[in-house]
Order: sequence, then structure tokens, then C-alpha cells
Amino acid sequence: MEKRIELERRARKVNQITELNLDNCRSTSIVGLTDEYTALESLSLINVGLTTLKGFPKLPNLKKLELSDNRISSGLNYLTTSPKLQYLNLSGNKIKDLETLKPLEEFKNLAVLDLFNNDATQVDNYREKIFKMLPSLNFLDGFDCNDEEAQSEGDDDDEVNGNDSEEEVSGDDDDEEGDSDDSDEEDNGEVSLSEVYNDDLEEDNSDWEGEGEGGEDDEDEDSDIDDADGDANESAASVNAKDGKDGEKAGDDSQARGKKRKHDG
Repeated sequence: MEKRIELERRARKVNQITELNLDNCRSTSIVGLTDEYTALESLSLINVGLTTLKGFPKLPNLKKLELSDNRISSGLNYLTTSPKLQYLNLSGNKIKDLETLKPLEEFKNLAVLDLFNNDATQVDNYREKIFKMLPSLNFLDGFDCNDEEAQSEGDDDDEVNGNDSEEEVSGDDDDEEGDSDDSDEEDNGEVSLSEVYNDDLEEDNSDWEGEGEGGEDDEDEDSDIDDADGDANESAASVNAKDGKDGEKAGDDSQARGKKRKHDG
């Protein structure tokens, strides 16, 4: 325990230390902790293996003392040199009867006491008797005299977070209202994007219709051209037929002249 105390001091002066944690340092008695720790307000000796509190120092400003999970069965009178004690945790020890707790009557400011997992908690009307013995006590084993559970630090954090979440929700509602106001302004004043988009679509459709009508005129022109080409082809065919007939006639004439020359000869 002495080495652990020196380690926790961290070169600080003993009369300036307000909190000391000696959990799990393993010792059956208090060793190395002296009356010089006059400023100490919180001392933790959880699971050290203490069997006695003999030698517990005089700590005039001590308010919180953790002694859970040891083997203490008596000797609580050694704690009375710390009259400002407000919180005492003796859970998980060897206290068997309420008589052993009598020295705690000296603590006029004791508000929180934990005796969970001690044999003394099995005594008939245990809670009622303890609250009667210690009038300043607010919570015993985590509950008040009306069996209302003590509020932990975690619960306080949850409440803070809950309030924050409510503020966030209200903020979201304000944002939604702002968005609705903006939409109303668009309806009353400026033209919306959807209206502009619809106007563009109508203009594109009108252009397509105009092109469609022009396409019909083009088709008429194409049919006229095809008709003209057909007439030209028929004219060319009739000319070729006439030339053919003239050629045949000329051939017949030449043959007749040949026969005449032969006859004359």
C-alpha cells in the first residue's frame, strides 16, 4: 500500500492532495496513509483485502469513502476522526449485525450508505431501523426511505441528452416551417421551375408540329418530281421506238436497191 500511495502522489505535497485511489493495492490494514493528508476529500480502497480499519488516519475534510469488497467485520469507530463524511460504501464486506453500525451515528452529515451484500441486510426491518438510526441518511443501498431509486450520474446525462434532442426536434420543425414559407412565396410571386419546364416542352412540341407540316409539302414535291421523271422516260421510249421503225424502213430500202442492181447487171 505504501508504494501505491507514493505512486498516486505524483510528487505532489500530501497536504494538497484532494483525491486518492488505492483500489486493488492488497493490504489487510491501513499502512502509509497518515494524518498529513488534511485536504483529502475522496478516498477509494476497493478490493484491497482489508480486515480491519485500525490505523485509519484523521482526515478532517474527507467526504467520500469507498470500502467495498473487503473483509471488514467491525471497527467502524476508527472512521469517526473524519466527521465530514457524507458518502460511505461498505458493500461486499462481513458486517453481520446492526450493532456493528452504531458508530455511524457520529456522522451528522452522512447522506449515502451502501451495505449491499452484507449479512446485516437480512435483519428484520433492516431498512427501517437503519433510517431511524441515521436521521441524516437520504439513500440506503441505492434507495430512499420510500424505496425510490437514487438518480445516478448516467441518468443526469440522459436527461441532458433528452433536452438536447427535444431542442433539435424543435429546430427541425422550424426548418420545415421555413421551407413551407418559401414554397408559399414561390406560389404567390416568382414562376416555379416546373412551369418554365412545361413552357419549354410546349415550344418544342410546336416546333415538331411545324416540321411535320413541312414534311407533308416535301412529300408532295417528291411525288411531282417522280411524275415528271416518269413522263420523261415515256417520251424517251416513244422516240426510241420511232427510231427503230425508221431504221427498219431504211434497211428495207437498201435491200430493194440491192436487188435492183443485181437485176440490172
